[in-house]
Amino acid sequence: MTAWSIADVARMSGVTSRTLRHYDDVGLLPPAYVAGNGHRYYEEPQLLRLQQILLMRELDVGLREIQAVLDSQADRVSVLREHHARLLAERDRIGTLARTVARTIADLEEGENEDMARINRPENLFEGFTPDPEMEAEVRERWPAAYEESRQAVEGMDPSTTEEWQREVTAQMIRFAEFMAAGTPAADPAVQAEVDVHYRGVCRFWTPNAEAYKGLAATYVEDPRFRENFDRITEGLAPYLRDAMAVYADARLS
Repeated sequence: MTAWSIADVARMSGVTSRTLRHYDDVGLLPPAYVAGNGHRYYEEPQLLRLQQILLMRELDVGLREIQAVLDSQADRVSVLREHHARLLAERDRIGTLARTVARTIADLEEGENEDMARINRPENLFEGFTPDPEMEAEVRERWPAAYEESRQAVEGMDPSTTEEWQREVTAQMIRFAEFMAAGTPAADPAVQAEVDVHYRGVCRFWTPNAEAYKGLAATYVEDPRFRENFDRITEGLAPYLRDAMAVYADARLS
């Protein structure tokens, strides 16, 4: 039977090698065999199982649920039916995201012939956005308890609370942009006071330690979607916020 290396499977599926190793560690997707040099190899049954895992992950099924379904050979139709409601909720989120983009386009078109300020102020710049799947996978691997805590908090928010939170996030990013435009150092007490507000806002969903908070800060720069949205407020905001959060983590969380 044909076998594929972990690198081959990662390339074919778009799942990182690190995630595949995690799936093996938790017993969700063991390889067909491990060679003498320690390299994992996968055969057709494992690829089919991975396909089913990815399908259920698309439906936001948790890893434990996925393993229970696959190992027990439970009725997968009932699992799909259970998560149909989540798809409907996702449809609504996409609609919200589309309206967010439409508002941003309208704001930009309205200002094309005007002398626009360096700091833009769309009210709901971040409305409708969710973390990138690769980033979510890394958070689940590195901080599983924090991920579950955050997921439960987000799911417990009603639409009006979510919209209010998104407005608060955008308003705070504008305040950071104003500090940056004024040349205020990231370590300045006023900036650090705003970072403290940011940290307490994050703690509504999960409580990061110094390493995790720095990791979140790095994500703002490294994840294209986050960085693009910060740049819409003002260019260079993401690195400025990352530096300010790193100062805070070293001083207050270490």
